[in-house]
Amino acid sequence: MRTYTIALSIVAHVIAACAMIIVPLVATDELPAPRTATEFIHVVASLEPPTPPPRASTKPAVEPPRTDAAPLAVPDGIQPEPLIEPSNDTAPVESGVVGFRNSDSVIADRVPPPPPPPSPVRVGGNISPPRRVIDVAPVYPPIARAERVEGVVILEAVIGEDGGVRDVRVLRSIPLLDAAAVEAVRQWGFTPTLLNGEPVPVVMTITIAFRLN
Repeated sequence: MRTYTIALSIVAHVIAACAMIIVPLVATDELPAPRTATEFIHVVASLEPPTPPPRASTKPAVEPPRTDAAPLAVPDGIQPEPLIEPSNDTAPVESGVVGFRNSDSVIADRVPPPPPPPSPVRVGGNISPPRRVIDVAPVYPPIARAERVEGVVILEAVIGEDGGVRDVRVLRSIPLLDAAAVEAVRQWGFTPTLLNGEPVPVVMTITIAFRLN
């Protein structure tokens, strides 16, 4: 009994396999056409000639008449201006420019330059030394203190009309002490020196002594 069952099962499988192979071969339906991904664009050339561009006008442009132009003819009622001739009375001025004099007026003249500043006068005789009103002590340079350098520095200072120190120069030098002496004297202030009632700059000698304790 079991042998018949196995044989029947094998026959059934063989029949099913043959049916799967034979049925597609005998089918007569038309297969669908495959889709294409290519598109064609047809370009048709025109047989009409191209339109020529418009021609530029060869006629000259006509400008509107100007209202601010000078007239070509003198209008009626306008008299010509009289000519003014320069006077023959000329006189040279100090600057070398020739000025034409019309009546009592002078066309060109020279402006006198400002007077030069007064020269410094040296203190002595009738010139008393100015009184110092601002005193700044010189600072002993550390390098000079470390080297045990001391001595006297002699300066010549120009005191301006307002009493301020205008210029300082060294007459007797100690290289390690000169800068400290000049820096201190530049900050000094004095009373103005008067000569004939007018303030004048003066030149005076200043001595700075540097001493170590």
